[in-house]
Amino acid sequence: MIIRGIVVLGILLSAGLFPADRSLAQPVNVEAAKREGKVVVYGSVVPQAMADLHKGFKAKYGIDVEYWRGDSTKVSERALTEFRAGKPGFDVVEANRGVQLIMRSEGLFAKFIPPASEKFPASVKEKDALITPWRVLPISILYNTELVKAADVPKSFDDLLAPKWTGKIAFPDPTRHTTTAQFLWNLEKFKKDKWLEFVRAFAKQRPILVESLAPVTNAIIKGEALVGITYIKYVKQYKGPVHYVLMDKYLADPNYMAVGVKAAHPNAARLYVDYACSPEGQKHIAGDGEFVLAPGILPPIKDAEKVAPNIVFMDNPTAEEFKKLQTVTFREIFYGK
Repeated sequence: MIIRGIVVLGILLSAGLFPADRSLAQPVNVEAAKREGKVVVYGSVVPQAMADLHKGFKAKYGIDVEYWRGDSTKVSERALTEFRAGKPGFDVVEANRGVQLIMRSEGLFAKFIPPASEKFPASVKEKDALITPWRVLPISILYNTELVKAADVPKSFDDLLAPKWTGKIAFPDPTRHTTTAQFLWNLEKFKKDKWLEFVRAFAKQRPILVESLAPVTNAIIKGEALVGITYIKYVKQYKGPVHYVLMDKYLADPNYMAVGVKAAHPNAARLYVDYACSPEGQKHIAGDGEFVLAPGILPPIKDAEKVAPNIVFMDNPTAEEFKKLQTVTFREIFYGK
């Protein structure tokens, strides 16, 4: 389990504090995987961002990837529904930590430690080997480079409380979007007991509330908002006048892969997860702007090397805490109810 607290990936990686532990990795039967011929993946990454990864996997092993995409919540809902009905259609599930923990608790996954994940930071590995981290999504302030003058670019979340940003900030609705609720709750890491005070001040800025993190970028590019809070990766994945703010620390959402305990193609599933964690697979996904866990691999985003050392993994509220945050705390703050 990821320990609550700051995880400074780059510093730890550069310091070489994570020696490989080959005794724990499980071998992958490549020939058996090839005989299975196909792997079915449910994931939260858009298909175009997974295209190079799947093309590389197919070219290397001749195994087809059948990929279904939804946001993490929808991925979880589909996988859980199928599993409870006794007809799981997936071999591999990819999603954020919150929903993976729910699925893990219901017994959807089989133990598997990909050999390629040996050099990942020990602090992000799961001791029970049921889910494997493979990418991480740092959050920052994005802004419209044509509409915001260089001198006006905010340098911190606190800067967004200035009157000039009132009504001009795009932000996911924390009463509907769980990652955003999680993000606000994790501000406690930086602001201690003042985090809720910041949330109340931020709500008074009358942010433009959107459905999730991706639409924040659209609103900025279209000029509907001048700034917004969302994933850094979108500056690579969206075309338009948008850039991000370099900060001291970045709260980030780790994403995981897991092999289904009732996978129809278990060998192909293990090989797929291992490939995604390999330097080759990590380069494929990083090429589309994703931050990954393999040492020395960075997305083609300006100053990405300055982001990686300052990533702080977010913790997950319990189900009860999530419910209270979204239906009571943030509803009262953002909607005055």
